[in-house]
Amino acid sequence: MEKHDVKAAVREHYASVVREGTGCGCGPAASSCCGPAPVSSRMSKQIGYTEREMAEVPEGSDLGLGCGNPLAFAALKPGDVVVDLGSGAGFDCFLAANRVGSEGRVIGVDMTPEMLDRARRNADEGGYSNVEFRAGEIENLPVADHTADMVISNCVINLSTDKPRVFREALRVLKPGGRLMVSDLVLAKPLPAKVRRSVEAYVGCIAGAMLKDDYLAAIREAGFADVEVLSEMTYPIGSSNPDESELAVLGAEGISPEDVRATAEAVVSVKVSGRKP
Repeated sequence: MEKHDVKAAVREHYASVVREGTGCGCGPAASSCCGPAPVSSRMSKQIGYTEREMAEVPEGSDLGLGCGNPLAFAALKPGDVVVDLGSGAGFDCFLAANRVGSEGRVIGVDMTPEMLDRARRNADEGGYSNVEFRAGEIENLPVADHTADMVISNCVINLSTDKPRVFREALRVLKPGGRLMVSDLVLAKPLPAKVRRSVEAYVGCIAGAMLKDDYLAAIREAGFADVEVLSEMTYPIGSSNPDESELAVLGAEGISPEDVRATAEAVVSVKVSGRKP
């Protein structure tokens, strides 16, 4: 897969989520999870969001796209500055904004114009003056050095074709002592070759995932200290209620049932933290 082809496919897929309200990204949800709000909320609850969190954000910001709650261990304080890598419709940004208060600030970065439009509309409708959304790629963040107290991301870094650069960029925009807090999909073992080469599986947050040890090593090599896996859970590929990622794998040309089973055994969801020295 060529990098530019993968990036174009990812951008188009997430644009379609906004345009059509279907075709979810990475969350363990039914294929309709971007439809009615109660469905996406149910999926968000499964991956670690509380009823209170889901009730305190603007309607339409929770699209059911994550694979975990990166704010679960965040311990944000009033006045903190947060940067969200791949902010989508703004769900995690609005949750962070509620915690940092009017004296704090949240910057969401996304490369999909349709997502940015939705997020900005949500911010206006919710009265979030402490949140802004910037167009950009997470490999080249449109954020100045030493801006953030925390960088967060939710099931987006696995979609990047240059993950080490993403972590270097995260380190650059953090203040000394700032923290990285991400939820993402990683691999316990290598994927079958046909799945690894599938653009559909890449867009579904599977084929681009790194081995867990390599993922953690990339964070450390970027310059982060105290890198730690805070939680880990299996990812439900191969369940009786297939999610969008599984449908992408099942629908890819040449993928066998054995490939799907091997993929189910490989993919795990993790929450990872790190600190800029």
